[in-house]
Amino acid sequence: MADAGESRGRRRASPAGAGARGGLGTLSGSPSEPSAQPPDDTATVSSEAPPRAAGGLAALTATASHLNANRALLRGTRALAALNQHHGFDCPGCAWPEPHEHRSDFEFCENGPKAVAWGATSRRADVDFFARHSIAELAARSDHWLGQQGRLVQPLVRQAGDSHYRPIDWNDAFDLLARELRALPDPDQAVFYSSGRTSNEAAFLYQLFVRQYGTNNLPDCSDMCHESSGVALRETLGVGKGTVQLDDFDQADTIFILGQNPGTNHPRMLTTLQQAARRGCRIVSINPLAEVALSRFRHPQNPLEMLGPGTPIACLHLPVRIGGDIALLKGIAKAMLELEAWRPASMPVVDRAFVERYTEGFPELAAHLQDEPWSLLEQESGIDRQRMAEAAEIAASSRRMIACWAMGLTQHRHAVAGIQQVVNLLLLGGHFGRPGSGACPVRGHSNVQGDRTMGIFEHVDGPFLDRLETHFQFQAPRRPGLDTVAAIGAMDSGRASVFVALGGNFLAATPDTERTAAALTRCRLTAQISTKLNRSHLITGQQALILPCLGRSERDRQAAGEQFVTVEDSMSLVHRSQGVLEPASPQLRSEVAIVAGMARTVLGDRSTVDWTALAGDYDRIRDHIAAVIPGFDDFNVRARDHDGFGLPNAVRERRFPTPAGRARFTVFPTPRTTLADGELVMMTIRSHDQFNTTIYGLDDRYRGIHGGRRVVLVNPDDLTALGVQPGQVVDLESHFQGQIRRARRFVTVPYDIPRRCAATYFPEANALVPLDSLADKSRTPTSKSVVITLLTSNAGP
Repeated sequence: MADAGESRGRRRASPAGAGARGGLGTLSGSPSEPSAQPPDDTATVSSEAPPRAAGGLAALTATASHLNANRALLRGTRALAALNQHHGFDCPGCAWPEPHEHRSDFEFCENGPKAVAWGATSRRADVDFFARHSIAELAARSDHWLGQQGRLVQPLVRQAGDSHYRPIDWNDAFDLLARELRALPDPDQAVFYSSGRTSNEAAFLYQLFVRQYGTNNLPDCSDMCHESSGVALRETLGVGKGTVQLDDFDQADTIFILGQNPGTNHPRMLTTLQQAARRGCRIVSINPLAEVALSRFRHPQNPLEMLGPGTPIACLHLPVRIGGDIALLKGIAKAMLELEAWRPASMPVVDRAFVERYTEGFPELAAHLQDEPWSLLEQESGIDRQRMAEAAEIAASSRRMIACWAMGLTQHRHAVAGIQQVVNLLLLGGHFGRPGSGACPVRGHSNVQGDRTMGIFEHVDGPFLDRLETHFQFQAPRRPGLDTVAAIGAMDSGRASVFVALGGNFLAATPDTERTAAALTRCRLTAQISTKLNRSHLITGQQALILPCLGRSERDRQAAGEQFVTVEDSMSLVHRSQGVLEPASPQLRSEVAIVAGMARTVLGDRSTVDWTALAGDYDRIRDHIAAVIPGFDDFNVRARDHDGFGLPNAVRERRFPTPAGRARFTVFPTPRTTLADGELVMMTIRSHDQFNTTIYGLDDRYRGIHGGRRVVLVNPDDLTALGVQPGQVVDLESHFQGQIRRARRFVTVPYDIPRRCAATYFPEANALVPLDSLADKSRTPTSKSVVITLLTSNAGP
């Protein structure tokens, strides 16, 4: 923490408004009735200095605690033995790949047991539970409490005017969905969302069903995270995916990690980084927060490390201002070119042979960087020239460099341009098509990349649709569909009135919570395919369905016997996943079976696809995938290989399928941030006890936050300037194009974050993110750059 004078003892929240002076506004009024926003938990929040290292004994203790808290010791322990194993199931916690060789018997991180315990719990949200609790009562509960109520065990329906959910037969549920979809005058009035936890097989059937129904309205969680990466990489490299594989990290001499917190969001990556650091690889961390996991790491599965100081990870940390990444990356590139001006030819900075043969746009970039004043780059990045030069020295001396990033780069207005500056750095050194080098966007969901590969995409891909039409003998819609933000707008305006979600927690995952909630409530029907209760089940259309599905860890028995599915990780490797636990209820169906049941009932004679046969034998689905999607030849054979198989990537072979056949350097003006007095730039982040919208617990151990989630991390000097005490309860107000959005009652926590910056957890702060504030080109919501002010909270507890 930035407040050096603070002891390691915990600081509890102060009463609302305590000690407020000039600089802190006032917000009158009282909290509304229970709404789409999570409820107040400030009374239990406390904070202390973060630990000095990640992992260690605390990680093991947390693992046991989560298994015990979810009443999942027996089922969970059995599942852990199969987690990320060759004939087991893929962890739903992230998309970091498993090693081909030397796979541990405990091939999981702390987040793996959390995910397993969450799904393998013995608790059940059954008919009696929903009879006892009205929807309004449940909406007043926290997201953590909702998830702790256990597994959904049978289909549920809410008819118009109902105060409670009640059970419904599967066939009746499909009939209700079919009636509403068939009644629409235009298929484009339906929205079909999907989450990255689904399998390749379910995703392929889902997009086939939706397109045979007649629409490309296939928004996906990728719209809100790595869509900026895909756009940036397609424009510069010709391929919208990362270009590295896991073994490249064993050969890299330099790794840049930008806008990413592996310790919380991809903890298995820490093992890879620890191994790299130990062999001398230089790791540079670029992030507004100095995340502890990139400082030191103690491997929790190594007894000799558990109580030691841990392995140093990053050799350089650059605490960039929120939104200052472009200025910083341009500064590093500018410093590299200045180094080249006086270095001897035997110590090249730019790989001239690579640049001349494989790229375009270098002269324009060099001229632009020369003209950029250092004062501008320092001001906008918050990093001085000397520190940028240190990073440039590291990059300039690298012969095998990997750049990794996550949503810290993707969720800004200029996100696409920011990622393209990362590509510029890699191109300068020729770091493509060389072992140990390349671009690595790290996906959070376990199969979000696979969803895109399977055709979950709202934009029209002509060649893909051509193959789909030829193979299945139907005419696919060619009109561009709705992405996530456009889908919310369509529901809000009445242009869409049926919403179906294959997994996920749409309300909690999306921006502008109150507007998204209003959009959902205007629908005639909302239907959710889910494993556990979440907030999206409580803010619904006039009618609502909950369709409970199997979890990743559970056995999937169909007509042809026990089935397995496949997923694609962040590095384009496809491998199998097969559950080992008995299902939580005999009424649960697999995602594949649910999608097939919807398609069969909705489409009827309009479709010649034998949906029942596909649901009974997933090999049949994989045969169709092999016929439609390049790279999946002999899918059923290769899917049964221990390590799966990699999809082709032209860039790894130094082929760049851009219009010019060359990789592109990108020139972009340095964005300028202008703030009025009292304003801060806020970014949303995740806690350590969280996976996307799933809240496993109320602590953020690596940041020293305990007992609650409604906190705002602010530089202590900013708190002083605003007249705000540490631990004071404040309201947050965001400002965008004259619009005001409010989220009430957050505890202020002094933290080591750049001046005029703030950080809050999502989804609690999503209400502050404007729906119309989007990244250029990718249309990703700008959840990492929201202008806010702090106001005295007059709301009651």
